[in-house]
Amino acid sequence: MYFSRIWKLAAAGALAVAMIAPGMMQGQGGDTVLKPAEMQKLLPATVFYRGQSAPTELRNSGGVKLADGFYVLAALVDTSGYNTGVQAKYQAYFITEVPIKVGGQNLAAGAYGLGFVDDKLLVTDLGAHDVLSVATSEEAGMKRPMPLQVVADPAGGFRLYVQRKYVVFNR
Repeated sequence: MYFSRIWKLAAAGALAVAMIAPGMMQGQGGDTVLKPAEMQKLLPATVFYRGQSAPTELRNSGGVKLADGFYVLAALVDTSGYNTGVQAKYQAYFITEVPIKVGGQNLAAGAYGLGFVDDKLLVTDLGAHDVLSVATSEEAGMKRPMPLQVVADPAGGFRLYVQRKYVVFNR
């Protein structure tokens, strides 16, 4: 009798984990967070920005496949060939196939450069012209921050992290 209760509790716990775990990888309405291994099929090895090509760091990438099949993708880039002014505001390549909101501001579909500068995320077009700037949040208690990652935001949408700093984006 005692063991029967333990087995029932264990089965209930396993069922709860099985039901909750997939939700940790999904945002609202069937949107799915992509891992770096999945990104390798989607992102090019090099990207164009401000008159040069730079290699992407596919191991430091993340994104979302939206429920309607469109993508929002980000990857760190090796900016060693750029001047220091460009390097400061260009740390990642960002592609969105649909208009989104980043930190509450509208961003049209397209390819962009991203830079986490002080307490701001700076979004630039491929010519290094500023498109928008939004305040970042910091998760100081995060253990083992990744260079770049995308995770579902508990309040809806997604968080784009560079180290411990992040912005929320959604449709």
